[in-house]
Amino acid sequence: MVTVTDFVKRTSADGNEFNALLLQGEIEMILSKQSGRYYATARTCSITSTFNDLVCQSLIGKQLPGCIEKMECEPYDYRIPNSDEIIKLDYVYYYNPSNKTMEQEVFEVKVAA
Repeated sequence: MVTVTDFVKRTSADGNEFNALLLQGEIEMILSKQSGRYYATARTCSITSTFNDLVCQSLIGKQLPGCIEKMECEPYDYRIPNSDEIIKLDYVYYYNPSNKTMEQEVFEVKVAA
């Protein structure tokens, strides 16, 4: 399950404004490469919508079926929020409305087009 946590206004290439919903997946425990200790995190992503502000506001807190998955892509620069540090990433997170089986999760690798 994923949860709608917020919405943001975005502008399309042709100058039209639209709302994007911010989604958050379930909690995950990740082993730190630096400290060797676990920390809690959750994957996040955004999806575009045709909803107005009022509808988007009413969706905050709503849970949707599916999960947020990691997908390989061409490397790109990413600026860490509240920092001047820029790192290279080669993946993006996206919303998949279908839940995957453990076998699909382990053996399937997606590559961005």
